[in-house]
Amino acid sequence: MKALPNIMTGLRLLLCLALFAALAAAGWGLRHEGMSLAAGFALCRFAFAAFVVAAVTDFLDGWLARRYDATSLLGAILDPIADKILVCGAILGLMAVEAEPSVMLPGGIILFREFAVSALREVLAPRGVKLPVTFLAKTKTALQLFALAAVMFVRFWPAWGLPLDFRVFRQAELAAHMVLWLAALVTVWTGIEYALSARKALARG
Repeated sequence: MKALPNIMTGLRLLLCLALFAALAAAGWGLRHEGMSLAAGFALCRFAFAAFVVAAVTDFLDGWLARRYDATSLLGAILDPIADKILVCGAILGLMAVEAEPSVMLPGGIILFREFAVSALREVLAPRGVKLPVTFLAKTKTALQLFALAAVMFVRFWPAWGLPLDFRVFRQAELAAHMVLWLAALVTVWTGIEYALSARKALARG
């Protein structure tokens, strides 16, 4: 039981690679007509399922680690890495399927913030300055995962065999994109908070 949280984190990393590979293959195959629609839809469904399972393990492994006092240094290192790879893999995979501005812009903002904060932590670590994860930052991750799941679900609309009602589809698409933009704005806000915290810490030092 002690090793289960780390096993789930490792599983999440594998699922990240699998969902990105599936989306990249579907995007290339459908774009170049080298793949049937059925095969492309199957890859999209697999990618969505992999993303949902990976997102669930993101919450479950942390809960198990706290519940059974199974926290470890390896888990503390791998968990945030797996979170970022999951988000980045989903965004890049969606872009591989279709380079749509309504996904590329907020997705690019999210990617920029994630890499910027990671770089900031690397710069500050040798100076002994730590940036503890805030409640809003944890909420940001949950919002990102929910938003990306919503966008993926709507983007793969035909793969679910849903009625092709254009009005319903557009409403669902608008809602998903609005949630993605909200996630991007919260992501930027948490990045600003981290930057201000780092500035104060360096000023005190």
